[in-house]
Amino acid sequence: MNSMTGFGRAVAQTDRYNILVEISGVNRKQTEIAVNVPRGYAEWDASVRSLVQGAVSRGRVGVSVSVERQEAADGALQLDENKLASLAGLLNRAADLAGQPMPLQASDLLRLEIIASTAEAALSPEEAWPVVEEALKAALKDFTAMRAAEGANLQADVLGKLDTLEQFHLSIAEHAPSVPVRLREAMLKRLAEADLSVSADDERIIREVALFADKCDISEEITRLSSHFDQFRTLCGSPAPAGRPLDFLCQEIFREFNTIGSKANDSTLAHLVVAAKTELEKIREQVQNIE
Repeated sequence: MNSMTGFGRAVAQTDRYNILVEISGVNRKQTEIAVNVPRGYAEWDASVRSLVQGAVSRGRVGVSVSVERQEAADGALQLDENKLASLAGLLNRAADLAGQPMPLQASDLLRLEIIASTAEAALSPEEAWPVVEEALKAALKDFTAMRAAEGANLQADVLGKLDTLEQFHLSIAEHAPSVPVRLREAMLKRLAEADLSVSADDERIIREVALFADKCDISEEITRLSSHFDQFRTLCGSPAPAGRPLDFLCQEIFREFNTIGSKANDSTLAHLVVAAKTELEKIREQVQNIE
């Protein structure tokens, strides 16, 4: 079992550059991957995304790749003279048409990549990709390990809460058969208080109790809950991603408890159902974190 939250970081080196990769994950119902690479290295996006998709099946994963010079930056810049000449020609023409000057700022040259750092230009995307891939795989390994560790904690927590939920289930199963008996006793008591002498073996009493017992019978729900609990434990022990099926099971378990509450017509069962649904909500909150 893996959590959807985690973090991984790794650095790989060329002879002059450090490649830093950081990966973080948070909860999402579906898979969402966001990749951030330096300007000029957009072609890495698809390859990075493909590697990450092979490692995750659910959640939002953010990947950041940065390129840094190992030695101290010398501040050297380079000028793209062809782009500058083309831009100047366009600005002169625009100024003539508008009848006013079109000044050019240094920020414009940087934004249009007419002036760029030599450090950014020196390392080609093709040359750097094997190093990026090395760092990405190492960061993914850390990211996966952290998600597995967090997943183990989640597994222990939800199974502990499932034990508590099963105790409520057992209490409901033990109490349910006594509900029709108490109804018969209550009916006979009310009849006696009304000075109506009716035997417990009276056919009318037996029929009313039988109809009530059939209406409030929750044996099917109790059996299905036992099956759901078994499936829940099986999924928790499975190597496959369990988040979605566990979320579905939580919905089914909630439905069974809800049906028991509506059928029960008994205060003790109603209190047990409320307590069980409260515990189930805690499980559902944790399941939202599971891949």
